[in-house]
Amino acid sequence: MKAGLILENVSKTFVEKKAVKCISFSLNKPGVFGLLGTNGAGKTTTIKLILGLQGITSGEVNINGYDIKKDFTKAIRRVGAIIENPDLYMYLTGYENLKLVANMYKGITKERIMEVVKLVKLENRINDKVSKYSLGMRQRLGVAQAILHNPNLLVLDEPTNGLDPEGIKEMRDLLKVLAKQGMAIFISSHNLAEMETLCNKVCIIQNGEIIETNDISVIRTTNEAHYRIVVDNTEKIAEIISVPTEIKGKEEFTIIAKREQVPNIVKTLVENNIKVYEVNEEKLSLEDAFLKKTGGNTID
Repeated sequence: MKAGLILENVSKTFVEKKAVKCISFSLNKPGVFGLLGTNGAGKTTTIKLILGLQGITSGEVNINGYDIKKDFTKAIRRVGAIIENPDLYMYLTGYENLKLVANMYKGITKERIMEVVKLVKLENRINDKVSKYSLGMRQRLGVAQAILHNPNLLVLDEPTNGLDPEGIKEMRDLLKVLAKQGMAIFISSHNLAEMETLCNKVCIIQNGEIIETNDISVIRTTNEAHYRIVVDNTEKIAEIISVPTEIKGKEEFTIIAKREQVPNIVKTLVENNIKVYEVNEEKLSLEDAFLKKTGGNTID
């Protein structure tokens, strides 16, 4: 069964304050779906509503064809999740932690446990106590716990939070492998650079409302783009170019312009005896796109 996650006009109110306001989006195929928002935007509340950890004031959450309110057990059956930090017993080994989780489900064999251990690359340390694990290893063990029962939807709240660069890379590589194997992954994160390399699609939430849900490439697309232009001399550029311009050096400057304006800009340069060597469009980063769409609010 392919994973299906659908939110329709979901709202959550706390003492007359709406934390989440009529949000709607869907995730219905393998890949990594990112939820972006500033601190207090409603990311964690949204995840808790999806998992049934908080009551929905209005609207519906549907997972794999089941309403989370009406058929909670069936809806959550093929879902794995980590909220904030994985629950681990530090005085037990990694394997003993996994065995405890396996006992909660039917039919999870020792072979399945070791298959997951290999997937998260902990086979050399699985019999060590978790207290000896690095933070990155604990996070991967948490993912192993979450996928033991072979879910088709994995929900992660800030999985790279606090990790060093090596731990972030290990987590990124693991999530990419899981997505390739057919799992749908719903992830919130403050690390925009990581989300850009990891996600197929992102949803931007601000003040409890969805601003935009789209593919990464579309999110980064705007009517106006940044262009880097290399010339023989930038001395007169500010005088002859009418679009927003930034001089980067004696032979380089950038402009913000619409695609159809570029030929005329090049023509103007040539008419003013300025030699043009390069014109390159600079793609908007996810961080730039986020700031543009949220009016300059920084990520938490």
